[in-house]
Amino acid sequence: MSGSNFLGLDPSTAPSRGRTTWLTDRLRDALATGALTPGARMPATRALADELAFSRGTVVEAYRRLSEEGLLAANRGGGTGVAAIPMPRDRHGSSPPSEPATRELLNISEGAPDLSAFPRAAWLRAERRALATATAQQLGYADPQGAPELRTALAAWLARSRGVAATPGRVIVTAGVTGALSLLSQVLRSHDITTCAIEDPGAHGNRRILGHWLDGLHPVAVDDEGLDVAALSRTGARAVLVTPAHQFPTGVVLSPARRRALIAWAEGVDGFVIEDDYDSEYRYDRAPVRAMQSTAPDRIIHISSLSKVLAPALRMGWMIVPERLHEECVRTRWATDLGSPSLPQLALADMIESGALERQLRSLRLRHRERRDAAVAAIRRYLPGCRVEGIAAGLHLVVGLPPHLDDAAIAAQAEAEGIAVQPLSAHRSLPGSPGLVIGYGPHPSARLDAAIRVLGRLVATQP
Repeated sequence: MSGSNFLGLDPSTAPSRGRTTWLTDRLRDALATGALTPGARMPATRALADELAFSRGTVVEAYRRLSEEGLLAANRGGGTGVAAIPMPRDRHGSSPPSEPATRELLNISEGAPDLSAFPRAAWLRAERRALATATAQQLGYADPQGAPELRTALAAWLARSRGVAATPGRVIVTAGVTGALSLLSQVLRSHDITTCAIEDPGAHGNRRILGHWLDGLHPVAVDDEGLDVAALSRTGARAVLVTPAHQFPTGVVLSPARRRALIAWAEGVDGFVIEDDYDSEYRYDRAPVRAMQSTAPDRIIHISSLSKVLAPALRMGWMIVPERLHEECVRTRWATDLGSPSLPQLALADMIESGALERQLRSLRLRHRERRDAAVAAIRRYLPGCRVEGIAAGLHLVVGLPPHLDDAAIAAQAEAEGIAVQPLSAHRSLPGSPGLVIGYGPHPSARLDAAIRVLGRLVATQP
């Protein structure tokens, strides 16, 4: 069968394995672009399965996933329809006459997940259960360290998924990684640590947050083994922020020898390693690399969030600090804002305990891997000869450019053509090779192909 009448779906393009993910993504794209409108009736699962020559179970599971996300809903008279909620418009879609004719950029500049896949229905169920069971005490002022229910769920989940060694009493819930870094910077100052070393290249956002709170930052070069610990030793810093499981933006994994050297450095200067475990859940070639925290819990500060699994809008993260910093971190959190809101914490605890979070992560891994593969294929097609780095994990990759090119100029030209992409130089303080950082998580394969085709044309026409 070479084609399908429904939405023009072409089953010949579906992989032999992963058809459920393929169908789910195609239907989600149709919802996002308006090809399927709120209230529209979906084909019966058996009818669509026959049309595509798929098993009925494949269609049933695709419908179930979209229902979990709140995008499909059961009709009163039977069957399934598009949920009556506003759907995001495709960035390439035309604006209705009532809207100003402003041009939106196709943003491939961030390593974000597919936020259209947020598990709306599962989150709503978790919130309802939290509201139905919350005690008067739970509805009062929250523990500044975080709801005990969430800390218990996080401690167990981090132990089995990341190898982190911490009891619930050692987990501190924060307002994302940004909240953790802001809190930590204030506590480090009280221990006479007023500067911090950072990876170069490294995350621009983290650099801005640390630069706001501390007196100075020391960029340290990253090579094929990760952070150059010998160069770190020459900075005089007593704290360093690293992304050891998946360095941002290069994608390098900190080597075992460098990990040992980093811990020895921290012991030698009586300092701390801040481990940003920002997107460690996504690994496509093997099991995720374990976190460093358990190897030196008295020296390593572990921070992370669920921004890459659920959504940044939840503003929910955590930190696990050495025992001598713990009480001061909790007091500073209390003095800052009394802690995070309780009800979202209870809902997230429910998501973890029920297995909904794990199911969401499994689904996203498959979807993001497919999009990673599409991005790599497009780069090889439109940017031949350019090296591609960081493809084994995460939600972004780096395209290395010829050394004579100006990546910032290319990014500016791309923006003029409606494509937002990050130049690698924006993440550097030290000199380095040019490149482009491409985030593929939010975008279907066809959209990635179109954006990278533009980049290829721009690179090819550079003097």
